[in-house]
Amino acid sequence: MVYEIAVLPVHPQQTEAFRRAFAEVEPLLTRAKGYGGHLLAQGIETPEQFNLIVRWQSLEDHSPGFEESDDHQRFMLGLEDYFSAEPSVYHIEGGAFPGGDLSVAGSSSSTGS
Repeated sequence: MVYEIAVLPVHPQQTEAFRRAFAEVEPLLTRAKGYGGHLLAQGIETPEQFNLIVRWQSLEDHSPGFEESDDHQRFMLGLEDYFSAEPSVYHIEGGAFPGGDLSVAGSSSSTGS
């Protein structure tokens, strides 16, 4: 199991619009080969920073897989206007969280909005 962690810096005045835009492009992510769930979490101390954590079956499913796809291009086009800086992405290995797992489509909000 591989987790992609994307740190997404968003213009402070556009956080709610970013959430709506993410909801619109979310299906492009969830239908990707090897996709296993995701969580979009907004920072508490830094609410203009979102963390997108995506579970992939393998690193190859994310990169080059999803990253080189037309769906990824459309996914990023739908979000790029909201970024205040270039997002950073890294990967970690591991299993599921004890007693739970990452959310799947339709539950990307972590603040109850």
